[in-house]
Amino acid sequence: MTRLEIYEQIKKKQSYLCVGLDTDLEKIPKHLLKNEDPVFEFNKQIIDATKDFCVAYKPNIAFYEAVGASGWNSLQKTIDYIPPDIFTIADAKRGDIGNTSALYAKAFFNHLNFDSITVAPYMGEDSVKPFLEFQNKWVILLVHTSNTGSEDFQRLETRDGKYLYEEVIFASQRWTTPDKMMYVVGATHADKIAAIRALAPDHFFLVPGVGAQGGDLAAVSNAGMNAQCGLIVNSSRAIIYASNGIDFADAARKEAQKIQLEMKDHLEKAFHY
Repeated sequence: MTRLEIYEQIKKKQSYLCVGLDTDLEKIPKHLLKNEDPVFEFNKQIIDATKDFCVAYKPNIAFYEAVGASGWNSLQKTIDYIPPDIFTIADAKRGDIGNTSALYAKAFFNHLNFDSITVAPYMGEDSVKPFLEFQNKWVILLVHTSNTGSEDFQRLETRDGKYLYEEVIFASQRWTTPDKMMYVVGATHADKIAAIRALAPDHFFLVPGVGAQGGDLAAVSNAGMNAQCGLIVNSSRAIIYASNGIDFADAARKEAQKIQLEMKDHLEKAFHY
């Protein structure tokens, strides 16, 4: 999917919402467990309920890997079911030596047909480059994440007085263009988003942490938008587990619509559309 196609979806739906498909067999409504594939059935109903209000879906791959081969099958069916005009993100956090990364890239881009994948940059350029060799596919590089442990390394100061996450941004901009790479910037560090936007004015940011993790959508939007919105804001548990009853899909739809309406207000203030 191209940058323009993503932006057109944002304008059309007046939304920059990503729904995280962190589907846990222990949390989905119990009545679904009688289905042959309860994970896919849950995802299918969530997608049907929320597709009008979001521009992306982000399965967290760990939830599928954890149940073995059946999980990969559920994941494939889920990706095949998502409408083709909605951006798909493999939240896999891969990153390894070049030949291994090349195989990860084939798995997620050629076989599963994701539009993008989250990648850890710790091993450097040669661990990221293989993911950048696929046409209209995206790397979403971990830069400043929303977890508490992000303080351990991401904010270490280098000899030049910069934070390590800033060095990642500077270095990675030499590897490719903003048409191939996004950055993960956590919503729970909204105070840093404006500074990161100044370092990467043209890139899209994937922003997790809104919803159950407590990130503030208004703060993220005010600090992070660029000329093409430049934000894909993820909410997972607050939407997909809005109810654990028969009405779970309706509850998810209402929660997604509530977020979309707030996003519409932010877009109208910024762009008047």
